[in-house]
Formats: sequence, structure tokens, C-alpha cells
Amino acid sequence: MDVKYLVQDRSAALVLGVGAAALGLGLGYRFLRRSEELVRVGVVSQLLLHPLKSGRAVSLSLAECLPIGLKFGHMQDRHWLVVTDDGHMVTGRQQPSLVLVSLTCEGGQVCLNGPNMEELRFPVKQPDNNITDCRVFGSDIQGRDCGVEASRWLTGYLGEEKTFRLVHFEPQMKARRSTEIEPLFRQCEVAYTDVGPVMLLSEASVKDLSSRLEKDVTVGRFRPNIVISGCEAFEEDSWEEIQIGSVRLQRVMSCGRCIFTTVDPETGIINRKEPLETLKSYRQCEPSEKHIYKSAPLFGQLLSVKKTGILQVGDVVYKIRR
Repeated sequence: MDVKYLVQDRSAALVLGVGAAALGLGLGYRFLRRSEELVRVGVVSQLLLHPLKSGRAVSLSLAECLPIGLKFGHMQDRHWLVVTDDGHMVTGRQQPSLVLVSLTCEGGQVCLNGPNMEELRFPVKQPDNNITDCRVFGSDIQGRDCGVEASRWLTGYLGEEKTFRLVHFEPQMKARRSTEIEPLFRQCEVAYTDVGPVMLLSEASVKDLSSRLEKDVTVGRFRPNIVISGCEAFEEDSWEEIQIGSVRLQRVMSCGRCIFTTVDPETGIINRKEPLETLKSYRQCEPSEKHIYKSAPLFGQLLSVKKTGILQVGDVVYKIRR
């Protein structure tokens, strides 16, 4: 066979092969596009960041959504933690008045504020301070000690004989893994957050709960990061994957509620009964999930971050349907 024709035949075959492959990829892409549908389910009405675990929320109009949670400037969600001298975490469960402590960041400094306390400022970055081994829900995790002045401030505010310290989780430190907390959970990493890096709750769910109580409760009592309007009560329970702007979030588990919900975020007073008892009356898990949630009522959803990006109040929330 003439070499010229052989080359031409092979070239033609190559062109046809590439064309067929491109056509196949195009059809495949269009098929995949058709198999994924975005269904509008609500709108972001609030973004709340809690720099100090159990501390007062910071309301934002915009925030970065990272694999380890929400971030705005130097503030990252649940990246500061109050601990005892031996490194055990202290939360609003043991010290309800912590909910009145505000931790913010300004000009590279941390600002601590609380009722009847003078503001304390200290650098966000303190590389010469000791790194402390901490215990959070039975898991080991590190934290950079925030110094003697922060310790004195917290100890004075909480008004007990024991000493309290403040620690900060830094990027180079090893995060806790959700699968270490419960092997059945989807893999994600958290600092001092309970389980999932992002907590979502709808306004309608809070309204439904308030309708069953003598006194209304606010969204702030449940410490979500993302608050959704424009959906039905508990509709968020069915959202396995959602998209907000360029951010994609996937459900890890429902949020099992504890005694902390009985702390009033405006007064720092704990009543140890409501709204927890009412939630227990109608928000229990399925029997097959008792080994995960036990007797904790479910309220809100914990999510992992599949795709990072910027979240803004007013963003449309889409459920991903396949």
C-alpha cells in the first residue's frame, strides 16, 4: 500500500476518532448537566459567625465559606476556646454567662468585651506563646494560649476560684475529624465546633417552635451560621446538598440539641428546661438513629463544605436534585 494513502487513512481515522470523542464528551456533559437540577428552596436571611465557642455571635452581610467553617478577616467560626488549666473545654453548658462575651478582631488585634468588664485587646498572632493540648468532646486538639491578661480577664469575668485560659486554633494545627466523633458521618474537619463546620437553620423552624412555647425564642439561641427564610418549617432536614452562590454544602447530620439551648442569649441565664423539653416532645430521631442522637431532639442541620466561596445575605439557596 502507498505510504501516502496509509498516512491519509490514519489521519482521517484520527480526526474521526477525536471528533467522536468530542461528540461523546459533549453529549455526556449535556447528559450530566440535565441530570443535576437546581431547585430554589429559600434565601439567606442571616450569616452568623461565633469566633469564641459559646460566645456572642457576630452578624455579617458577607463571609468566606471555607472547609473548616465561616471566616471574616481574622475571625473564624469557633476558633477561640475557653479552657481550664488542664486544657478541658469550657462552654455555656457549664458557664452560661459566656454567651454575653464578645470576641471580635480589629487591626490585627483580638477585642474581648463583656458586661461590667473593661475591653481587653491583644494581638491575634502570638507566636511566642505556648501551645496547649486541649480536650473537646473527648478528642485531643491544640490551641495557642492567648496570654496571662486574657486568662485574668476571663477568670475575673466568670468569677470563680479556678483559673480559665483562652486558646486560639491556628491554621497549621491538626483539626478534629468528624469520622473520629462518629464513624458514620461524612468526612470533614472542624476546630472547636461540635461536629460539622457549618450549621444551617430556617426561620420557619424557629417560628414553629415558638408557636409551641409560652415565650418566643430567637434564632440566636440555636447558634446557626446560616439562617434561611422563604421555606417551610423543617424543610432543611431534606436538603442533602445545596448551593448558595458558588458555595456547595453537603449534609453531615442533624444537630442534636442539649441543655445549652436553655441559656437565654440576651441574659446569660440558664433555665434547664425550655425550649429543650418542648423540642424533645416532637423532634426525636428515627429509632434506627438512636445510637447516634440518643435522646437529643433534632433542630437544624450540620453541613460540610464541598466547594468554597463567598456567602452573602440575600443569596438564593438551591437544593441540588439528581
